Amino acid sequence: MPLSNAIQIRHQKQRQRGRKLYCWHAPETECIGKGKAHAPYEFGVKVSLTTTNKRCKGGQFILHARALPGNPYDGHTLKDMLEETQALTDREIERVYIDKGYRGQNAPNPLRVYRSGQKRGAHGQVKRELRRRSAIEAVIGHCKTDGHLGRNFLKGRLGDTINAVMSAVGYNLRLILK
Repeated sequence: MPLSNAIQIRHQKQRQRGRKLYCWHAPETECIGKGKAHAPYEFGVKVSLTTTNKRCKGGQFILHARALPGNPYDGHTLKDMLEETQALTDREIERVYIDKGYRGQNAPNPLRVYRSGQKRGAHGQVKRELRRRSAIEAVIGHCKTDGHLGRNFLKGRLGDTINAVMSAVGYNLRLILK
């Protein structure tokens, strides 16, 4: 195994397509393109978080967290996230607010999915709630710094999943204990 990893690292090209080995001790690490000037790439596993959109006294609760190995396209993960969140909460989700990375999403009911920057169909309460979509960025930031979502010390794909869920649980417990 170590010899095959060394050979793979030696022969992989900088701009090659397909599987590359980014980390010697964690071969499941992937390169995630962020599209931001200050940090265009992150290395690790993509994590999906689902929160409430309602303004709460302590903050937004995380309803669902899941690690997404393989760096899937955001739009292809939305249907599964909605179904799992509805199963966990036992409630029908009325409206979904997503960012622009979810373009071409496969939601079961596309009429209730609103993308940031969308003008058509966004009026009244939907327009106000669409402005609150950016509040999840603070939740993601707190999970990365306070909840150790930014650095995973657990091994393998199972460790990635456990880290994502436990970071969300820790965030919710900190909200309750405030």
